[in-house]
Amino acid sequence: MAPAGHGDAAALSQMGFDHLIHNFDLLGWAVFWVLSIMTVGSWYFILLNAWRAIQIRSRADKVRHVFWETTSAQEAVRIMEDQPKWEPFSKIALECASAAAHHQRHEGSRLVEALNRSEFIDRALRQGVARESARLEGGLTWLATTGSTAPFVGLLGTVWGIYHALIRIGASGNAGIETVAGPVGEALIMTAMGLGVAIPAVLAYNIFVRANRVTNAQFDEFAHDLHDFFATGSRVDTGAAATLTAPKPGAAGPRK
Repeated sequence: MAPAGHGDAAALSQMGFDHLIHNFDLLGWAVFWVLSIMTVGSWYFILLNAWRAIQIRSRADKVRHVFWETTSAQEAVRIMEDQPKWEPFSKIALECASAAAHHQRHEGSRLVEALNRSEFIDRALRQGVARESARLEGGLTWLATTGSTAPFVGLLGTVWGIYHALIRIGASGNAGIETVAGPVGEALIMTAMGLGVAIPAVLAYNIFVRANRVTNAQFDEFAHDLHDFFATGSRVDTGAAATLTAPKPGAAGPRK
């Protein structure tokens, strides 16, 4: 009979990640790869959304101030066209300017009879805000799904590992630690992997939802000011002076 210390050392050697990899069956590999894909996808969207949120937040006030401090609508549109493609406030402004210019070019047509200038601009702004809000939510579904399902995927691996331990006990008639250490170790690693995937995903999801809520509120505020300006020719005074002048009839809209 092997000494107790030797048996314990052999049991502990079977609880590592290397032993886990070399003793996977089909279900074990499936669980492992699902958790691995969830991990890679989650960190990709975490980093992508973090970069996007930081960039948008750092440029939001500057873009809006530049737009309102520009002396003419045509120049403001040109500056908005020069903004990066991912910048959302400039895209909302361009959507509004394009709608105003389109409506202006079709004065006297059925379009103007069906929708007045205010209604036409309002519809364009709603579409623009909805589109940019949807872009902010990219990857959040993945994070939410990962955060809610990864622990259960890991639990599946845990249950399967314990099942293997019981089979080994039954086959050997020995309930010693050297018999069950490997399967139980695998089960614990699967549980840890599931939690290690889910916890960052849940935390990141909550952070990004909060950040998007703030950004969406800024979208609505900016869209309200844009509607007032392009529909009436003046911006409602909110405490910050606007030097932008209204576009003249027939003025060109943003470049396509």
